[in-house]
Amino acid sequence: MATGSTAHEAGRWLMDQHDQNKTFTPLAGAMVPASIAAAYDVQDALVALRRDAWQAQRVGHKIALTTPQMRKFVGYDDSIAGQVLDRWHGANGVHVSPARVKRSNYGHLLFECELAFLIGEDLPLGAAVPTRDDVSKCIEAVCPAFELADDRNADYSSFGKDGGATMLTLAADNAWNSGVVLGEWRRNWRDYDLAALTGIATINGATVGEGAGRDVMGHPLDAMVWIARHLQVRGQTLKRGEFVITGSLITSKFPEAGDAVRFVVEGLGSVSLDVDA
Repeated sequence: MATGSTAHEAGRWLMDQHDQNKTFTPLAGAMVPASIAAAYDVQDALVALRRDAWQAQRVGHKIALTTPQMRKFVGYDDSIAGQVLDRWHGANGVHVSPARVKRSNYGHLLFECELAFLIGEDLPLGAAVPTRDDVSKCIEAVCPAFELADDRNADYSSFGKDGGATMLTLAADNAWNSGVVLGEWRRNWRDYDLAALTGIATINGATVGEGAGRDVMGHPLDAMVWIARHLQVRGQTLKRGEFVITGSLITSKFPEAGDAVRFVVEGLGSVSLDVDA
């Protein structure tokens, strides 16, 4: 685990990098987390700074690196968790579809096409390792969603080639989460075969990607198990009223000003976003 002072120093540095719209650069020197656990200590410090500065509250969780291809790309054989706040630089961080955002509010905006799960009751925090059945009992509803993220023009060619510093910084940097767009919640979610659900993303009416629920860790509920176990290790749990976005069915996309973006999940609904300059 990182010491409190080191984690706070690294979190402060990341906060300043965002505030100054600096190009993404890995943590260096003594600020490089020694482990993924230490990286999450930095993430907690960064989120605490944001909550204080933006008068924000944590309302959900995100999961990154949910496919073998993405894990190989960054040189890390696991997913990464992040925290979703209801504010982003003082503006709204949780949007309801149809939504509109300004591209200029981000260093380099990207979106990902996901399934979101609404937690209807707390997952009990105990000694037992959470299972798919445990998390299923806590889920109230499901909807299509966009994750909004800001990679701050990161150099992807460096991923997996620097001894893990970039990957650990990604975890420390709250996995780049910059907000979400939520579709209409479906409370009859047990009627759906979540693994078989198919989604299509379009930009200005042109298809830019397709995917299925099974592309995320084999099954979206297994992604929910992953985040529940991650939180348990951190002494936390899924809480009523929170939501989880479980990883993109489709590779990240980088919209331009003027783009109209839509993600349709067959049978479940859709989510849409207009991007202004």
